[in-house]
Amino acid sequence: MDMLIWIGAAISAIGLCGILWSLVTVVRAKRAGLSDDAMRARLAKVLPVNLGAMLLSVLGLMAVVVGVILS
Repeated sequence: MDMLIWIGAAISAIGLCGILWSLVTVVRAKRAGLSDDAMRARLAKVLPVNLGAMLLSVLGLMAVVVGVILS
């Protein structure tokens, strides 16, 4: 079960990187002073990446918890 814990931690780390990327992208867009339509278009591109990264983080943490419980 140690392998499940490490795999879950790696998946969570990948998800965390995706969340940080989306955060940096939104902050850069906000600082760029874009118009409302341009800002909406930029955020519409970032939203699926953010949701996918959240899903990866949750799945990774679930794998870690399952691995710890079964150990």
